[in-house]
Amino acid sequence: MAELRDDGAHRSARRAHARNASAAGQGRPQGTRFRTALQAAPSRTVGAPARRMPAPAHGRPQGRHGVQPAYQRRATTQARRKPIVPIIIVCAVAVALIAAIVLFVVPAVGRLISGSNEPAVEAGIEVQINIPQGASGDQIASILSQNHIIEDPKEYYATVSSMQADALLKPGDYLFTTLQDPEEVVQQLIDGPNVEGVTLTIPEGLTVQQTAERVQETYGISADDFLAQAKASNYVSDYPFLEGAYNDSLEGYLYPKTYSFQDDPTADEVIRAMLDQFETETAGLNLTDGANGLTAQQIVTMASLIERESSVESERPTIASVIYNRLDEGMPLQIDAAIVYARGGGSGTVTYDDLEIDSPYNVYQNTGLTPGPICSPSVSSIQAALNPDDTNYLYYVLSSAGDGSHKFSETYDEFQANVQEYRDSQS
Repeated sequence: MAELRDDGAHRSARRAHARNASAAGQGRPQGTRFRTALQAAPSRTVGAPARRMPAPAHGRPQGRHGVQPAYQRRATTQARRKPIVPIIIVCAVAVALIAAIVLFVVPAVGRLISGSNEPAVEAGIEVQINIPQGASGDQIASILSQNHIIEDPKEYYATVSSMQADALLKPGDYLFTTLQDPEEVVQQLIDGPNVEGVTLTIPEGLTVQQTAERVQETYGISADDFLAQAKASNYVSDYPFLEGAYNDSLEGYLYPKTYSFQDDPTADEVIRAMLDQFETETAGLNLTDGANGLTAQQIVTMASLIERESSVESERPTIASVIYNRLDEGMPLQIDAAIVYARGGGSGTVTYDDLEIDSPYNVYQNTGLTPGPICSPSVSSIQAALNPDDTNYLYYVLSSAGDGSHKFSETYDEFQANVQEYRDSQS
């Protein structure tokens, strides 16, 4: 917030002008005054063995048997007659018995033999697996079971539930051991991949352009190719939270974190990993519902301003309250980081010429939020935008402590005193 940090006298005049304009009754910008903190919703999410059919009942073959005489009469003119019918019946019974043995006895014995000869899974054998991007809970359970890491999927589900980890599991390459303790496995899935690969670190507060440059440095993917792929329209069907993204940009949604890819990834794979992470980090925030009179897109936009205004996480809800209060008063936000974004970046001090840039991101000339995010915020900044402190502060300036913290004030006179205190500490 340049107004809160500029050392020039012109700042005071500009503040007084902004304050007088507010008193004159400028129209309300988007949003409503926040008075009560929202409660975050609980986290959301990342079969039976086949029954053996009973064997059919088999009875003995039915039929009438001939009776053999106790003796044979002697006859000189007749040949001895053989008992044809009984022989046929005996053969039929034998065939039926053999069939029963083949169909039922042999398979049962075979199962017993094979079961007794099959070696048990040995514990402690290293197994490397890959959890794909977007893998469901069932897919993860199947991968772990097939590789004998957690044999019983039910045990995996129970562990994930007890650790409340269903929305925290990360894709990537992992090294586990067979029959490993389920809690250790789930904790590793929460911590992230443990197979070394080329890692990409995206700090909090980077723009899409800066992210593209980091990707190019790490994986050799052209920054231009990355930016050409980084369009909301390319991903909105899979990531509904991108609906209505300003200027078809992924600005604000490439979540800051360290990523690891085993092979050379494509721009699409890197982008999807970041969007997946954004979805995971915000899963329990009800972000899609918006809050405090702002849409989900506006919440992410405010979070990006908060991200760039504070390096002290505990202050972010207070800075959020200042932004909300200025919106309610119709005061320009006068945040320097937005001016830097409007001019295309750079680390130089904001100049008078910068303040005259014709851009919707010029929050010295325009009231209200910027039309879209100015960087990728952390989840703590998003939470601050959803749940700001309830204050009457309208100003803040860096404190004399030199630790990145700020001093907040309700009136312009208090603000000026804090500014002088900071200047004295720097002299």
